[in-house]
Amino acid sequence: MAASARDYLVQRFRGDAQSLRERTAALQRGTTLPGPDAATSSRMADACDEVVALLEALAPHADATDELDAIVALVPVLEQRGKASAVSPPVRAVFVGAATRIREVQAAEERGDDAPSRASDEDDEA
Repeated sequence: MAASARDYLVQRFRGDAQSLRERTAALQRGTTLPGPDAATSSRMADACDEVVALLEALAPHADATDELDAIVALVPVLEQRGKASAVSPPVRAVFVGAATRIREVQAAEERGDDAPSRASDEDDEA
């Protein structure tokens, strides 16, 4: 398990980016897969990288509550990126999904759970 909410989210979106890049490579090799094409999958991976960069740009916080507050403050930024006119629906889903994951982490922390709910992760597979 990740040591903090930030670590969990960084690992989550790094893993998503890696999976999307593997998907892109498979599609480029001619493998037929349901879902987005190679170009869209690549843009989605780039969006995951943007989410990671936003999280990593946060100043370190000694207090977990302060760190979570800083992470939650990213929600409007992510939602705005998702609303950008040039963003395709699958890329929009990455940013909206990131905002959702942050809200889930926030709710889990408020409930005192040890880890964010992973049940919704199944919905996010590319």
